Amino acid sequence: MTMTMDENDNSSPANGQIQPPQSMMVCSSTLEYNSVSSSTTNMTTSNVLQSNSTGDIRLAFSQVKGTLDDDVSDADIISCVEFSPDGDLLATGDKGGRIVIFQRDQSIDNNKQQSVDYNFYNTFQSHEAEFDYLKSLEIEEKINKIRWLKKKNSSNFLLSTNDKTVKLWKISERNKRFDGFNLKESETGQMRLIDPNSLTSLRVPVVVPSKMAVQSSARRIFANAHTYLINSISVNSDQETYLSADDLRINLWNIEINDESFNIVDIKPANMEELTEVITAAEFHPHHCNHFVYSSSKGILRLCDMRAAALCDRHSKIFEEPEDNSFFSEIISSISGIKFSNNGRYLISRDYMSIKVWDINMESKPVETYKVHEYLRSKLCSLFESDYIFDKFECSINGSDTHLMTGSYNNFFKIFDRRTKRDVMYEANKEIAVNSTSKSLNPRKVCVISNMAAGKKKKDEIHVDSLDFTSKILHTAWHPKDNVIAVAATNNLFLFKESMDDYSD
Repeated sequence: MTMTMDENDNSSPANGQIQPPQSMMVCSSTLEYNSVSSSTTNMTTSNVLQSNSTGDIRLAFSQVKGTLDDDVSDADIISCVEFSPDGDLLATGDKGGRIVIFQRDQSIDNNKQQSVDYNFYNTFQSHEAEFDYLKSLEIEEKINKIRWLKKKNSSNFLLSTNDKTVKLWKISERNKRFDGFNLKESETGQMRLIDPNSLTSLRVPVVVPSKMAVQSSARRIFANAHTYLINSISVNSDQETYLSADDLRINLWNIEINDESFNIVDIKPANMEELTEVITAAEFHPHHCNHFVYSSSKGILRLCDMRAAALCDRHSKIFEEPEDNSFFSEIISSISGIKFSNNGRYLISRDYMSIKVWDINMESKPVETYKVHEYLRSKLCSLFESDYIFDKFECSINGSDTHLMTGSYNNFFKIFDRRTKRDVMYEANKEIAVNSTSKSLNPRKVCVISNMAAGKKKKDEIHVDSLDFTSKILHTAWHPKDNVIAVAATNNLFLFKESMDDYSD
């Protein structure tokens, strides 16, 4: 089988056909998901956000992590956010290569509901800055993605990656220690052997309780498999393999093997001048371990089946809208984030201007399209000149597949109700942290035409020219079971919960 551990990039996909593993049986590349309900109405009500009389979604401030100072170090800027599969842990990565983990408070409130507060659990340095002397390239320590594995024992495992290296981390608790060794503690605090002739009895060490400590250790380091910058990782539903994707290739790894990987997608042309698109994200199907999807800078989604061929040069399905010939069409159609719905029937894609929902069984067009910040369309030229048009926004979906969430500028984030097709926009700022109450957050609105001259400017309205483009929410996460969301705003992590109060007037 063709391995991808060689840093030499002169190899071509045509140099030998990769044979599929014996565990992968060749089958038809036609993928149908008729067994999965096509509607999102058959959901548990505990995972459905409630709405007020106007249909808007209600959220209340819960917590904020990080200092609220205006002076922020670049290393402290949050670069990814991810809940664990059971929602008990929440991990953030930053540009300084650190991972901070928060644990959900296990206390029960008066309504017999588990607390939605998250407390500090552990932090460790995941990646360090490196320098590739062969290519004269500096490799940043910034954490690009974090992905949790499902919990199988008392320890938790997660994958983290920077631009070049993926690491598997084990997070475990220690609340016991051994005591009663046949050793003697020296003045320096170290244990030293006792003269055997002075021993009168042999002591058997015993386990005694100790103060609980959380330890993080790197169990695997998956390096030297990517020539280009890694943009995404995804854990397979079998919990034994994962994929890592860069601009031109996608590799398949076994979590237990760190010295070899299999190249399953390679879009690198023989002549780089013929390159027309790059891979922007990749994701495994939540239930079918042979299926994965990857997106491109041309706004195209390709669904692949690893049972049809080991090298997925040909997709099983392609999801693409008719091309728009406007000047900025290709830039704003580039997909920056993709998700499968939890039931596996839908694909969620985020481009610069919108969120689109695709039915796996319908490739011609999305079944739902939600505008995120349409008020910026007239400003695309200035956004292009300032490079803001290349910002990569992610998207999230709740556990019952009824609501979508994504970020925008001015620290705004939007939630879309897939049932009513309504949306509401909130702001994650320092004021709500300082003046937090139990009442619902007030929705924010952006107006294009100024009403100030007519004296009609309303509370919680902001003009499009007043937006702060340096403050933006790129990374969001939704609790897999409860209505708790996390949004990263620069160096702060905001946590919001479902509100039972009505909106303030």
